[in-house]
Amino acid sequence: MKDTVLEVRGLSVAFPHRKGETVAISDVSFDLKLGETTCFVGESGSGKSVTARAVLNIVEPAVIKSGAINLVDVAAGQRVELSGLDPDGAEIRAVRGARIAMIFQEPMSSLSPVHTIGQQIIEAILLHQDVTPAEARAKAIDALRAVQIADPEAAIDKYPFEYSGGMRQRAMIAMALGCEPDILIADEPTTALDVTTQAEILKLLKGLQDSRDMAVMFITHDMGVVAEIADHVVVMLHGAVVETGPVDQVFHAPAHAYTRKLLKASMGLDEAPHGRGTPASDEVLIETQGLSLAFPSKKKLLRKLSGGVQALEDVSIALRRGEILGIVGESGSGKTTLARVLMGRFQPQQGRAVYHLRDGGTRDLTDRASFRDGQVYREMRMIFQDPYGSLNPRMTVEQIIGEPLLVGGLLKGAALRKRVGELLERVGLPASAMERYPHAFSGGQRQRIGIARAIALDPRVIIADEATSALDGSIRAQILDLLLDLRDELDLAILFIAHDIGVVRYFCDRVAVMHKGRVVETGPAVQICDAPQAPYTQRLISAVPIPDPRKRHLVA
Repeated sequence: MKDTVLEVRGLSVAFPHRKGETVAISDVSFDLKLGETTCFVGESGSGKSVTARAVLNIVEPAVIKSGAINLVDVAAGQRVELSGLDPDGAEIRAVRGARIAMIFQEPMSSLSPVHTIGQQIIEAILLHQDVTPAEARAKAIDALRAVQIADPEAAIDKYPFEYSGGMRQRAMIAMALGCEPDILIADEPTTALDVTTQAEILKLLKGLQDSRDMAVMFITHDMGVVAEIADHVVVMLHGAVVETGPVDQVFHAPAHAYTRKLLKASMGLDEAPHGRGTPASDEVLIETQGLSLAFPSKKKLLRKLSGGVQALEDVSIALRRGEILGIVGESGSGKTTLARVLMGRFQPQQGRAVYHLRDGGTRDLTDRASFRDGQVYREMRMIFQDPYGSLNPRMTVEQIIGEPLLVGGLLKGAALRKRVGELLERVGLPASAMERYPHAFSGGQRQRIGIARAIALDPRVIIADEATSALDGSIRAQILDLLLDLRDELDLAILFIAHDIGVVRYFCDRVAVMHKGRVVETGPAVQICDAPQAPYTQRLISAVPIPDPRKRHLVA
């Protein structure tokens, strides 16, 4: 029997406001045990992150209304009630980072860009341990070595921007573990990572947990990740715990309807595909041949060119009318760069990219002059990854969706307002939503607004750049089904950029796999995902977590 290191009983947190208060979590209870991982799952707004922050008493401007949070000193047999401590007092600050550490989803937002990685780790060690600066530096190097960062003696003096996304997350873990805490809280630490980097981080965390006998509180919306790492699962909905239990029980005998909904929405490689496999039309809308693009690199502050980064190399693809073509690969493989070339943002040094217009003409997408009259932009539209950052917070939904119609001189006044209402209803939102601002909507609703804006000009092509990667499982499924309906209804071609192989297999007709700027394999989505031929594709597929704890293969 594992020792309990944290006991939470009847925890409630509320956000006060002028008209009263909004309850964020209500009557939440759970235990964390040494050497075990407890995963918290649920949609955005379910209370997962608030629960995690309440453990460290960092919920301001919210307040802990009731409940007890007891941190157990197993060796001494003593308990410290954290919920009763002053949030700014010395006692709770001695716990944060030392006994309980936390890592976050986006390390670039959590790391100081003006301090080296080493300075930030050393600061945390000096704050909580009675050691000299030289000893703290040695401990920081050991921490970087423990998270498998190459050449930690040199890496310690680098800045966050000099690290890749996966390395930055490793650095965050090193900082969290520098003081050897009993509990690690991981809030969506792999959501922004591609599948191979995610697999590496999950394996790393499991190894560190086993060697240090830590309790891990892991927050995620990816049921595949839960199946891989969880010992226990806590399912949250609207701020309450609706189900909890051992991982096998929750996956194979779920008691609550919401848990069953989450499991149904998880997209593993055995999910029934919705792609056609073969194009519905032979009409090619976008064709690239031999696209190559290199970015010059720079030497620190001297700004001298030193070689370059080959972003695209000999890329040839074709997108047909009514087809959904998936572009998959790790971060840095060239997926988004390809999209930006097609939208005229980057000009390649070699190759050609041709778009076939609705009127029968063609445009050279590598020539910026092709975009000057706006016709290409009317027929090719984009949906972006971040539904929060891609909508202007100072504009109403009516202004956001109506802007391309108004700027293009197509509609105005009552006719414009009527068209915006029709577009909202087409994407599953009420027409009355046009008078509200983006902050009034959830992430899934904002993405629907982004889709409505994208189809406002009746385009032929949609380029969706990681359009569902920031969404929860059930919301993601709704957005994918909406895009499938719009594809059929409007005869759209969709270039779908993603790093989630399960989503690509479910959604796409064909897929092109990119690695280091090259297309290494292309074909029907189901065929590529079920029987990959290229070694890189095989490695990519093997890194996909399976949403079944009985089929663990990444950290087993």
